[in-house]
Amino acid sequence: MASLQRLPLPSLLGLLAALGSGFLLGCALFFQYGMGLAPCEMCHWQRWPHILAILAGLGAFAASSNRRLALGLLLVAIVAIATTSALGVFHAGVEYRWWAGPQACSGTIPTGLSPEELKKYLFGAKMVRCDEPAWKLAGISMAGWNAILSAALAIVLASGISRRARS
Repeated sequence: MASLQRLPLPSLLGLLAALGSGFLLGCALFFQYGMGLAPCEMCHWQRWPHILAILAGLGAFAASSNRRLALGLLLVAIVAIATTSALGVFHAGVEYRWWAGPQACSGTIPTGLSPEELKKYLFGAKMVRCDEPAWKLAGISMAGWNAILSAALAIVLASGISRRARS
């Protein structure tokens, strides 16, 4: 623990970014493999920025001897976490029917298809819909929780950088 206190702030915040995104990605994987809740296409979109944040955060942690590199990698992690939060907001909006989602996973069928085209479309359609939440806690879907928790993590990390810049 004492060795962690000697690390520069960007490296410590990088570790926090990696652990935070790792936790959120781990939860998604638990729901998928442990609870049997198949992810939709938009769920997968939200996972990629978490993977980038984990890698950039670990890079910032490892680059403790190079503060500029650690800070740059931390900024990449923060942007990735903010991106997954924005994707979570978009996905939650699709689930609450505030706006339309991608046609490939929202269950809408294009009009004007011939019977053969309709058959081909239906047999090729994905079974996991983006506009129906598979799980909710306190009325908030997994996409909503990802948006909230990722935004909070990005704010904490950005505040840490801001505090360092002021001092």
